[in-house]
Amino acid sequence: QIERFTCPLPGLPEGFDGYKIVQLSDLHGHEYGEGNEELLALVREQKPDLIVVTGDVIDQEGQMEMIPALAKGLAAIAPSYYVTGNHEWSLGTGAVKELKNVLFQCGVRPLSNQFEVLERNGSQMVLAGVDDPNGYADQMTPEALFAQIGQQTPGLFTLLLAHRNDRFGEYADAGYDFVMSGHGHGGIVRLPFLGCLVGTNRHFFPKWTSGIYTVGDSTLFVSRGLGNNTVPFKGFRIFNRPELAVVTLKS
Repeated sequence: QIERFTCPLPGLPEGFDGYKIVQLSDLHGHEYGEGNEELLALVREQKPDLIVVTGDVIDQEGQMEMIPALAKGLAAIAPSYYVTGNHEWSLGTGAVKELKNVLFQCGVRPLSNQFEVLERNGSQMVLAGVDDPNGYADQMTPEALFAQIGQQTPGLFTLLLAHRNDRFGEYADAGYDFVMSGHGHGGIVRLPFLGCLVGTNRHFFPKWTSGIYTVGDSTLFVSRGLGNNTVPFKGFRIFNRPELAVVTLKS
């Protein structure tokens, strides 16, 4: 289902008021129509300013075949960015390198502990992305990346793409203004009015599984994701439909 959210963000530059972001997360190799044509049509209908892909696009090497059509389709709609999830890294560093290369060649920019400055209506903000902790042991930490951002672009609003929703406390402590994540899948079981009953880590009533949250001055948005993991087991959902998230930022 398409879920639309309006996200008020303290400190968001006025030029980004009304900025529309479509988030794809946790696809896990699932295809909606040949070449994901049904998914791409839905993304196109939203007329996004930005598309973000927050990890776990695949979890089997054979699923790499679906990437070119998906990436080219997204890049043709709006500027598109990607960060890794834990499942891509479980395939090995070689597979991650290949995936990033294919995405880049097809127009989707991987952010590997990197950042860019976005501009709109005379305003600027930082878009940053971190690799999943399953990646290189000596990779730059989110805290170090934030410090680098502060040195090179002091005072700008920061939007961080980071796969793992359960690390929001760390990102908030580092100082990021807004974080977009996946990983939690909205849980495995959701109950009407109560929310997540059982999370993907098999804990009861986990926090930060779907929607908008705040910690201190930081805001988190978590997508329920578009697929179910296929490795190490076939995932499932109860009262928890796959979600294409459309997030509109408000200053």
